[in-house]
Amino acid sequence: MCLIVLAWRPGHAQPLIVAANRDEFYARPSLPLAQWPEAPQVYAGRDLEAGGTWLGVGANGRFAALTNIRDPHQPPARKSRGELVARFLNGEMPIDDYLGDVVGRSLEYAGFNLLIGNANELWYYNARATEAVMLQPGVYGLSNAGLDTPWPKLLKARAALETVLEDPQPEALLALLSDAQTAPFAELPDTGVGLATETLLSSVFIASQSYGTRASTALIVHADGTRHLVERSFGPYGGHLGEVEIKI
Repeated sequence: MCLIVLAWRPGHAQPLIVAANRDEFYARPSLPLAQWPEAPQVYAGRDLEAGGTWLGVGANGRFAALTNIRDPHQPPARKSRGELVARFLNGEMPIDDYLGDVVGRSLEYAGFNLLIGNANELWYYNARATEAVMLQPGVYGLSNAGLDTPWPKLLKARAALETVLEDPQPEALLALLSDAQTAPFAELPDTGVGLATETLLSSVFIASQSYGTRASTALIVHADGTRHLVERSFGPYGGHLGEVEIKI
């Protein structure tokens, strides 16, 4: 997952609103959003190469999502980052205990940002930090650096989310995720991947022959605990592959 914008509003009729794009190589096998047969409390997509996931919901209001930290010089990882989301959604460990475990083992994974929460709390952890942070009510954006790092795509998507919060609907959330306009050269970050790749990765929605936005997900959590998820799947050059809608 390479871009997440969210509104965390405890006490509101819709306390959590999430719009997220998962960017990945098209050749990496995965399954779309679904209820997991062996863990029926979990609703998420699935990475078939390593078994984890990038975003999902679980029992008791659990929510988790992650992005990677873009760093071409980081060493290979021992474990897949996707298991960090899957283990939280499939488990019952309290948030503080789970985060303590993640912090203690973060070096086992390539760089990552992790969001986990429930109906009452939402936490953020960057693998290069020493501790997790409990998020206060607000609107946030997360891409492949730190929380609210002002990359053009993050600023654009976060601003777009703010415009639909009065009446958030899945279609509006998915629409803001479909913006394929790249950023001007002068506004590009320098993450060490070269100008052509920085340009490709600078749009909210990424499309190319081999790499791009594989899934766009809208999540609306209601105060009564019900959740509405819609996910659209894409292939090379942004070709639409299907849509899944789940209300639980």
